[in-house]
Amino acid sequence: MRIGIDVGGTNTDAVLMDGKKVIAVQKSPTTPNVSDGIVRAISSVLQQSDVAAGDIQCVMIGTTQFTNAFVERRNLVEVGIIRISLPASRGIPPLTDWPEDIRAVVGGHFEMVRGGYQYDGRLNSELDEAGLIAAVRRIKERGIKAIAVSGLFSPVNTEMESRAEYIILQEIPDAKLTLSSRIGRIGLIERENAAIMNASLAHLSAKVVSSFRTALKNLGIQAPFFISQNDGTLMQADFVEKYPVLTFASGPTNSMRGAAYLSGFKDALVADIGGTTTDVGMLVNGFPRESSVTVDIGGVKTNFRMPDVFAIGLGGGSIVNNSESLKIGPQSVGYRLLEEAKVFGGDMLTASDIAVAAGFAEFGDSAAVSSLDDDLVENAVVEIHAIVADGIDRMKTSADPLPLILVGGGSILIKRDIAGTSEVIVPENAGVANAIGASIAQVGGEIDRVYSYDDIGRDAAIEQATNDAKEAAVKAGAIVDTIQVVDVEEVPVAYIPGGSVKLRVKVAGELDLNGLTRSV
Repeated sequence: MRIGIDVGGTNTDAVLMDGKKVIAVQKSPTTPNVSDGIVRAISSVLQQSDVAAGDIQCVMIGTTQFTNAFVERRNLVEVGIIRISLPASRGIPPLTDWPEDIRAVVGGHFEMVRGGYQYDGRLNSELDEAGLIAAVRRIKERGIKAIAVSGLFSPVNTEMESRAEYIILQEIPDAKLTLSSRIGRIGLIERENAAIMNASLAHLSAKVVSSFRTALKNLGIQAPFFISQNDGTLMQADFVEKYPVLTFASGPTNSMRGAAYLSGFKDALVADIGGTTTDVGMLVNGFPRESSVTVDIGGVKTNFRMPDVFAIGLGGGSIVNNSESLKIGPQSVGYRLLEEAKVFGGDMLTASDIAVAAGFAEFGDSAAVSSLDDDLVENAVVEIHAIVADGIDRMKTSADPLPLILVGGGSILIKRDIAGTSEVIVPENAGVANAIGASIAQVGGEIDRVYSYDDIGRDAAIEQATNDAKEAAVKAGAIVDTIQVVDVEEVPVAYIPGGSVKLRVKVAGELDLNGLTRSV
């Protein structure tokens, strides 16, 4: 028995699973105190199923809190930034491309010291330990405890970042450290940005994880809990405290994983229609297709793994404006839908009202929208479907029609065919696909390194990377026999000699529930 939870900006969804069978589901409004909403949702599924808290083996949680905090520039702390790269990269210091408002929040406290590696892990410059100690002491004098460390080609060779970690903790024992090699990929600037973002969330991550622990304790659940990350796999709670940035975009990822599970399709388009936005993504082998380009989060460019998602300003709460010409969204009543929509006694015309008026759904007071002009309703329905079709077209990489899976509470908006799709599927329990996706999340492992095919050969390089990725998955709690290769990506590095190729191998396996220990 396990519980999956997704804490969104509008709703907190929960699902109780027995193996791969859905036992009970619950959708309730997200509360200002997140733990209260979690308690309410879990209590409901336990009561519905008459299952005791002691029977729960583990809890999986997905959350958008860290993403929202960074985008909204709130609950962040100042960060001490240490880059190990000199004499390289002197011309582009840290935070160069950051928006001024977020730069002001995290501060401009950066230090650059000598050190770093070349693309293949060979030494570029010796680590200047004396310079590093001096830099750490200057950061300490400013009272900064959150520190981000980035090194030249550190994902290829982590030794200098690890040495820097040891030195920093000698000087500041209670420092909250982020090593860029543990969350980002090869590119220095984007990887460094990700590390800084992560460090800025140090205080919030401890607070959020603590609230999750408190919620489960209040329910009498002693089972361990995991938090889903943005590649569709799980992290242990302690790891999330250190690396909250890896939860960014986990909401859409959970929805797509849930869509694959509920529909049985492993390769398909997915549209997750919520209260405010629709996230369109692509399933490849049961997992979200990852973005192959630099990802912008709150105006900051990063290169850590993120699902390739196109967000549309359309949801169940989208405001329908017909004053001059028909316009639907991107403005939304959001979590106020139950108060402001016409079918719930409000005076705001929303996409949900259109769905009820068109006969697509039955909720609220249908009499409240019975007087709507028929042409308005029809034109709005056509526009809603056109908006989704445009998002589908942007996500596709070929003209061939593909299945489209609709999930999310706003899936009731779509009842007609969508151009560019072979069929439209709305599976049972589509409204809580995000929580189901969290509950079935697997344990993953990933390797992203540069190899010289001229030196060791392509097959040997892929085999080595695959074995390293599998080892990482086992350490994270995966069952060995269930681990499968999810994705292999090869990108030739043209500007580096020796047949160099950037090789990324991703694997995933089932969580070993029998190996879990009860929390204290």
